[in-house]
Amino acid sequence: MEGLMERFNGLNALVVGDVMIDTYSKGVVERMSPEAPVSIVNLRDRFSRLGGAANVALNLKALGADATVCAVVGDDLPADTFFALMQAHGMKTDGLVRSDKRRTTVKQRVFNGDQQVLRIDEEDTFDLTDEEHRNLWHVIEKAMTKTPFDVIVLQDYNKGVLTEKMIHDIIQLANSKHIPVAVDPKKKNFFAYEGVTLFKPNAKELRDGLGARAETVAELHQAARQLQERLRCPYLMVTLSERGVIILHDPCLNGKEYVFHHLPAHQRAIADVSGAGDTVLSVAALCAALQIDAKTTATLSNLAGGLVCEEVGVVPIDKSRFLEEVKRICHE
Repeated sequence: MEGLMERFNGLNALVVGDVMIDTYSKGVVERMSPEAPVSIVNLRDRFSRLGGAANVALNLKALGADATVCAVVGDDLPADTFFALMQAHGMKTDGLVRSDKRRTTVKQRVFNGDQQVLRIDEEDTFDLTDEEHRNLWHVIEKAMTKTPFDVIVLQDYNKGVLTEKMIHDIIQLANSKHIPVAVDPKKKNFFAYEGVTLFKPNAKELRDGLGARAETVAELHQAARQLQERLRCPYLMVTLSERGVIILHDPCLNGKEYVFHHLPAHQRAIADVSGAGDTVLSVAALCAALQIDAKTTATLSNLAGGLVCEEVGVVPIDKSRFLEEVKRICHE
């Protein structure tokens, strides 16, 4: 697995989905407000980070790949901040479409020390307009013409970019070029992803999507297999929080070479689970691009997701630390 990490270097990934800004206001609570029964947070620090599909791109970049982001943002001041953050991280912005029909998504988290006490969301969640769809599709096609992508990553946060039509068009284009597609879904268009390579819901999304009451690993396996057969996707991976991850692989989609693995979670000092799904998806997508076996894909993805949970806030994977952990488990 150590050598595999080097094979991530230089892979080209196209990321399409809902981008956002994660803003953190950190301070300490020293007294209650005289105006209402609420705490007063004495602000000590404020900073912003790339979130959503942009955090997926950051993770891919941290792993050694080149990532192109195609998304729609508002024509507003937060969009200016988003562009500045992208440029500060050395990320290309020519795949971003500005629209005066929607707001740039901003999630503001307020902390008392390391404890989150409030979150304020600014967002629009309606589907792309026809004009927005045309403009986004234009930059996607332009990017596909310019770069030979090894994988396409779809990160859905239900903010309106990944409409049923956009999903269908991307999968159709990817399949025509034999490019694997990796997906982190949400419930709204859960079954629109038929024909993708790798589908990665969490346990709640799996239950909500199927309307199933799967709780045990065996029940989750059964539900995941049902979903895999419905979506016709070779890889289906479900993250189970403290219970680890399960992965199903049916390369020929006929059951003849079907495999299933359950990998338990590694013990971690969990500080914040925000963004862990982005990291898991990024690692799994690069593994799909390299046609890595299911168990190794799940092992690396599970390990990476746990590592970022030790950090407060949305952060990409630290590749050097990731590699150290990979070496450690390889020698256990």
